[in-house]
Amino acid sequence: MERPNAWKAYDEAALAELDQLCDDYRAFISQNKTERECVVSSVKLAEAAGYVNLADAVAEGRELKAGDKVYAVSHNKTLMLVNLGTQPLEQGMNILGAHIDSPRLDLKQNPLYEAGDMAYLDTHYYGGVKAYHWVATPLALHGVICKKDGSTVTVAVGEEAGDPVFCISDLLIHLASDQMKKPASEAVDHENLDVIVGGRPVVIEGSDDDEPKEPVKQMLLDILKEKYDVEEEDFLSAELEVVPAGPARDMGFDRSMILGYGQDDRVCAYTSLAAQLAVENVERTSCTLLVDKEEIGSVGASGMTSRFFENTVAEIMALTGNDSPLALRRCLASSRMLSSDVSAGFDQLYADRFEKKNAAIMGHGLCFNKYTGSRGKSGSNDADAEYLALVRDIMDEAGVAFQTCELGRIGAGGGGTIAYILAEYGMQVIDSGVAVLSMHSLYEVTNKADVYEAYRGYKAFIKRA
Repeated sequence: MERPNAWKAYDEAALAELDQLCDDYRAFISQNKTERECVVSSVKLAEAAGYVNLADAVAEGRELKAGDKVYAVSHNKTLMLVNLGTQPLEQGMNILGAHIDSPRLDLKQNPLYEAGDMAYLDTHYYGGVKAYHWVATPLALHGVICKKDGSTVTVAVGEEAGDPVFCISDLLIHLASDQMKKPASEAVDHENLDVIVGGRPVVIEGSDDDEPKEPVKQMLLDILKEKYDVEEEDFLSAELEVVPAGPARDMGFDRSMILGYGQDDRVCAYTSLAAQLAVENVERTSCTLLVDKEEIGSVGASGMTSRFFENTVAEIMALTGNDSPLALRRCLASSRMLSSDVSAGFDQLYADRFEKKNAAIMGHGLCFNKYTGSRGKSGSNDADAEYLALVRDIMDEAGVAFQTCELGRIGAGGGGTIAYILAEYGMQVIDSGVAVLSMHSLYEVTNKADVYEAYRGYKAFIKRA
């Protein structure tokens, strides 16, 4: 029961809309490689579409009514957008939920050292990565340095044409006989993913006694002081992420695909955001959540397991004149959600890791995963048949190309999303997203037709679920 290739159904108007959406998406993931950057850019787009800061409405005690659009930000890393519908909130919302964090390398709190007349930054990997991906490739540095005086310095180096880039060295093949015998998981030690950031010593006129003990490290510190006015101790309160340098690119002679970093899960985050902003008037309140920390279990103050979502809904309901705790519980239990997260695209080169008739085929449209998890569906949200029937009807009515799939063959591995967390409120939830090749690598691949169908599917869900 394989679904048809989505490309075959497009007319010129659809192709033009697809191209514009994918151009905008490619620019978004090229310019926003951290969760903080995604939030800043998304807020700008939301404000341009008429959304206002919920914090301002709360401070003013402003009454909210149908047609009002608000957003809320948590710790600069999580964003919630709400478009109030004509139905009472107590009857539930239509929710899109994606994550904007991606696998990467984070600088340790005491990262800078010198060895062999080179300066290094020590890292700790974030999320599931293959360490050998990260060596001998151009890298960029993004993030913030927060100083004790309360000021914040924004850092983004390695993206502009004139910027320097950084890299992690690999062992030359001539000396790698022992390394080549190791399993892939051990070929590169995660503790050795240290980024080379300098190789020139500072020169101080005078006696040798005036020479710093670590002149290459000192040269780097001097540069950081001049450019950012920060000291070495400021690394203690910094969040700096190492990511692949350079923009996302069109892929293939036919330009049918996108190659870029962080498409898990920013491809679903961007299409959810675009759908939320595109649907002006709704009956059931629509909500889009862009959250942090999914790659490490959705924990922490900016993860989905925090109370941010629940508290924000309570604030909004209070401003609509209904601050009853029971009404809040009814709203959450009556809501419906698409957990907008990517799925594993079928890869012919690794076909034995998939069961093809239940795999996501690239270019065949929006994916629905009834369950994720591993082995016996462990750790998954298993959507009920009634909800899946409703979703099928919504997609078919809107003419959205979609497919059902699971994350690889039984016993091959597995994965999870934020779906189960929202399902704990009693709401109906199913995983839905874009198929991706090379997931969690430095450069992931999506098909533009799938990106477009995700956008169309999310709009249809907002309008009718």
